[in-house]
Amino acid sequence: MADLFDSAPGAPDTGPRPLADRLRPRALADVIGQQQVLGPEAPLGVMLAAGTLGSIIFWGPPGVGKTTIARLLADETDLHFVQISAIFTGVPDLRKVFEAAKLRRRQGKGTLLFVDEIHRFNKAQQDGFLPHMEDGTILLVGATTENPSFELNAALLSRSQVLVLERLSLADLELLVQRAEQELGRALPLDGPAREALLEMADGDGRALLNLVEQVMSWRVTDKLTTDTLKTRLMKRAAQYDKGGDGHYNLISALHKSVRGSDPDAALYWYARMLEAGEDPRFLARRITRMAVEDIGLADPQAQAVCLQSWETYERLGSPEGELAIAQALIYVALAPKSNATYVAYKAARAAAKRTGSLMPPKHILNAPTSLMKDQGYGAGYAYDHDAKDGFSGQDYFPDDMPREAWYDPVERGFERDLRKRVDYFARLRRERNVGKGAKT
Repeated sequence: MADLFDSAPGAPDTGPRPLADRLRPRALADVIGQQQVLGPEAPLGVMLAAGTLGSIIFWGPPGVGKTTIARLLADETDLHFVQISAIFTGVPDLRKVFEAAKLRRRQGKGTLLFVDEIHRFNKAQQDGFLPHMEDGTILLVGATTENPSFELNAALLSRSQVLVLERLSLADLELLVQRAEQELGRALPLDGPAREALLEMADGDGRALLNLVEQVMSWRVTDKLTTDTLKTRLMKRAAQYDKGGDGHYNLISALHKSVRGSDPDAALYWYARMLEAGEDPRFLARRITRMAVEDIGLADPQAQAVCLQSWETYERLGSPEGELAIAQALIYVALAPKSNATYVAYKAARAAAKRTGSLMPPKHILNAPTSLMKDQGYGAGYAYDHDAKDGFSGQDYFPDDMPREAWYDPVERGFERDLRKRVDYFARLRRERNVGKGAKT
């Protein structure tokens, strides 16, 4: 059974091979891109130079060389290469792989086990690798498109080094096209702009690019094709985006930080990227409303209302017209004055409430509907603010055993400039009247 997972070739394969397979590098030096892990001073370069290759988790998008690099690492270290996929491999299959590796080890041959989509194994399955990694039966190289911090066990991560592989740049993709042209013995039938458009269609995925090149090379054309003709004949590769994965969280983070940074153009770009990837506009409307509350607050109280109105407009109009209303709210919050003073004050108050437990309010602000409560001093000494000078009594409303706190600190931006004046005004009156205990100065 283990032979089903091994890479050792059997009878010669004389059938047609995809271009991506024909161009698979035969040495690490031939790999395009990823110098941040393969360079002489990069992690893999240093490991190989020292002859101390350890278990590795490759984290990166599809089509950037994870499988290829793993296979070449086995060649470089003279290890037997075994490839499995977490999607198609169950516990019985894993046992057979481990037994074959043990037998191989007794015969003096090590095993590099490459596990594609390793994050799809559950906790128990991931734990199953640990003893075989520790006793040297296998050298594990895992590949994942998801954040290992969230998807892999801490025990597995502690025994591996996570290396991040990046999407290929346009320069990398151009070099890949040149290799394809050399392999096929002719140039792509595209003019300059169309050639650039083809690279952009691949969206950083080398395997996707070679598949596109293979399609273009199969066409019978006499003249070089233009961008318009190319886009008519080919569909752009769908952008990598998983509503429950890293793509989702990365883009919403970019959107939020663009708004916080008061950049409406960048905010619109990330908003459009998420819509193009199929994100629910209602989710975006909710998140933009959250931005108004968290990052603008009382610096512009109208921002929250604009977001809610735009959200309601979307619900009435539906798609695709309703997305424009949300975009209008997005521009508003991006350009609004920013303040997180309310957010900071709220978190501080919640922390204090958790810390102080069940402290009672001071008796002078407690209601006394019964004579017993009045005898206990409830309501005694309460100053009715409307009867006080300036409508402000200056009494202390914190618990008796808790000093006065000052959590809300409005910024000198937007409407909070006015609120700053009010906060300072009441603080001055409180000091002048010296009412209550522990008033801050």
